[in-house]
Amino acid sequence: MKNEDLLHNATILVTGGTGSFGQKFVKKVLDQYTPKKVIVFSRDELKQFEMAQQFPDEKRLRFFLGDVRDETRLKRAFDGVDIVIHAAALKQVPSSEYNPIECIKTNVHGAENIINAAIDCGIQKVVALSTDKAVNPINLYGATKLCSDKLFVAANNYSMTKSTRFSVVRYGNVIGSRGSVIPFFMERKKTGVIPITDERMTRFWITLEQGVEFVINCLQFMQGGEVFISKIPSMRITDLVNAVAPECQTEIVGIRPGEKLHEIMVPQDEGRNTLEFKDFFLIKPGASWGGISYDSPYNKEIGQPVDHNFYYASDNNKHWMTVEELKQCIFHQD
Repeated sequence: MKNEDLLHNATILVTGGTGSFGQKFVKKVLDQYTPKKVIVFSRDELKQFEMAQQFPDEKRLRFFLGDVRDETRLKRAFDGVDIVIHAAALKQVPSSEYNPIECIKTNVHGAENIINAAIDCGIQKVVALSTDKAVNPINLYGATKLCSDKLFVAANNYSMTKSTRFSVVRYGNVIGSRGSVIPFFMERKKTGVIPITDERMTRFWITLEQGVEFVINCLQFMQGGEVFISKIPSMRITDLVNAVAPECQTEIVGIRPGEKLHEIMVPQDEGRNTLEFKDFFLIKPGASWGGISYDSPYNKEIGQPVDHNFYYASDNNKHWMTVEELKQCIFHQD
């Protein structure tokens, strides 16, 4: 099945649809595919109003005020929906550390509500967005996203008598997303000094366009229970500074609470369950349900088992972005 066939005449709902990913996803689906309806589900009426101005004549777009913490509201919103992209989350690390219960209510209880509502309403496919911070987490945000990932994978067990399937898509830092370090560096560039936490720090790097395309592709050939990990480049924080503000001095301020030197997307302990494809890795669930075979073709490609000691981290990546490539991504995004 092609993406065009999957999304043709489908009703798609995006939680957190007014966020950076949601807006990019909605625009791409409306511009390049033929959905019956796209529903933006989010809490902020101002962001919904502002987003609606970008699509003044789009009759396929709907806006639904609600919170993933409210299961009753989700069930109302899910009525008649075929596909759900779950992008809603509290994701600011310092804020989550200071307000842990609020983070848990949205990221964990919200995931539970999405699962229950999707099964009860007969949603066909649910893709939940994850993050590299969910792997070996050391901050509350990462811990809640790990819990969320586990819930969505296990949800396939609950939905075996139904048609609903759940999968997870995981990737790293998104260029241009709200909360990105780039606007901060741009602002501090005016002072002539850029603060960095540690010169050794590395991160995975992906554009919004790449993230959206990856989600759509995974939506096409997911079977249920997979964690999809995009193969994306790494970058060094020092190279990012040189791309944004080469004329500035740097000041080492130390690693912040809940922060790592390097991020991981496939932990070593999951090597035994990991398959490698040309453009992504796939972590199989510890148990499969309903006869699902994760060794079958994904987009006509058979995944190859990785070495049991394999792990995929931002510092052992085979693909690194140069300063020039970073400049191209930062200053020439669409």
